[in-house]
Amino acid sequence: MAKELVGEEGSVHEQHHGKDFVDPPPPPLTLIAEFAATLLFLYVSVATVIGRKSQTHSCAGVGFLGVAWAFGGMIFILVYCSAGISGGHINPAMTLGRFVARKLSLVRAVAYIVSQSLVTISGAGSVKAVMKDYYNSLGVAANSVASGYSKAPALGAEIIGTFDLVYIVFYRP
Repeated sequence: MAKELVGEEGSVHEQHHGKDFVDPPPPPLTLIAEFAATLLFLYVSVATVIGRKSQTHSCAGVGFLGVAWAFGGMIFILVYCSAGISGGHINPAMTLGRFVARKLSLVRAVAYIVSQSLVTISGAGSVKAVMKDYYNSLGVAANSVASGYSKAPALGAEIIGTFDLVYIVFYRP
């Protein structure tokens, strides 16, 4: 059953064919957009963390605030640039959230998650290729929990933070 919304001039604005979402452009273009956005995010964010860890003096680099701005700025720019093409997920949690909210088909959700997962390997590999000495000596490849904290609360905070991100993106007043 198709539902059409017709404007004043008689043009069709939107069509739904028995589903709660409208698919974005063809899959090759959307997968390329997700791959490129996720790759750029990973490269810039990991390179910024390497720069922060390699600085010897507090005024010699970006600092913690610079790392936060790099992460936030990259997400803002990349979501803005890729939202019209692929939805600007850049994160498998966002893709899963859109699927659960019935705003994305199962086929596209799986394709996006596979693409986003493969690009994490490419992103980390590209940083390692360009900044090999810093990458290996500073231990940037492994996440660690700050001293004084255990892994269980850190994992809980990560889960809650990701849930908050997905909730905020889907919130509509």
